[in-house]
Amino acid sequence: MHLLIPFASALSDAATQVVRDMPMPQLSKLLATLSPTDPITGNELSFSPPHERALAAAWGWRGADGCLPFAARAAAHDGIAVGDAAWGLLTPAHWHVARDHVSLADPAALNLGDAESRIAFEAVRELFEGEGMRFEWGSALRWYAAHDGLADLPCAALDRVIGRRVELWTGTKAETTPAAALMRRLQSEVQMLLYPHPINDQREARGELTLNSFWLSGCGRFQGADEAAMQVDDTLRAPLLAQDWAAWAEAWQALDAGALKALIDAAQRGESVTLTLCGERSAQRFENLARPWHQRLRRHWNATLPHTVLEAL
Repeated sequence: MHLLIPFASALSDAATQVVRDMPMPQLSKLLATLSPTDPITGNELSFSPPHERALAAAWGWRGADGCLPFAARAAAHDGIAVGDAAWGLLTPAHWHVARDHVSLADPAALNLGDAESRIAFEAVRELFEGEGMRFEWGSALRWYAAHDGLADLPCAALDRVIGRRVELWTGTKAETTPAAALMRRLQSEVQMLLYPHPINDQREARGELTLNSFWLSGCGRFQGADEAAMQVDDTLRAPLLAQDWAAWAEAWQALDAGALKALIDAAQRGESVTLTLCGERSAQRFENLARPWHQRLRRHWNATLPHTVLEAL
């Protein structure tokens, strides 16, 4: 039983205050029972966030930072025959242009339905197919492109950029490659094509965000995965990305009373239990490793407090 929890902490004073004030009795018990293993370390500006790197490690995936093939995996789940092509996930998005920066709104805030998404998809299809790409619709917020140039193209995960300045992950050395330059040009062309499109007039009339660009992520060729090897609970994701700290605290307490209590029960039944907590910089894995009784007792009395573990992520 292996549970992975993304967005377990954040690098903000508000998040720090939440985890210091919030009771987490089940997490406290787990930290007193389980032993930490080597963490997956990094920094908050890496292209692949810790939860993606932890998933890739559990599945045995190969790939550099920003080159983990989550697009091909998602396309396969959407019923697309991915073959051995290199795929990228194109998420329809609203780029908010401020006076001194550009930020990416949460695509979920677009409230984009299938019909409207398909109209926009068809409107930009020729741009991609004209560059020799295979272009596929998966869902309202999942479009896909396949091209050999996407095989090793580093891209920041969508979870990295939602609500943040996109320039933190653009303008890097990786963007000097021909494939990166092509995708940046396509972003500009999509913006120019969609800006005057009737669907955006209709969206503005309804008070909705306009659909004016896309974000590319998860590029690479399909790699198999034993998805039953790990359970992912992403209930902390939405409130954290929205910086709704009251809702994040409420979600944490529900997680503590539910999924973490189930881990405690499994450990008490003698089952193998693993917990992986992921923040913005690193992922820390905990396991109920077989240890002599005196080491288990020492671990129980010297257990690290939850907020100390979470703040280190």
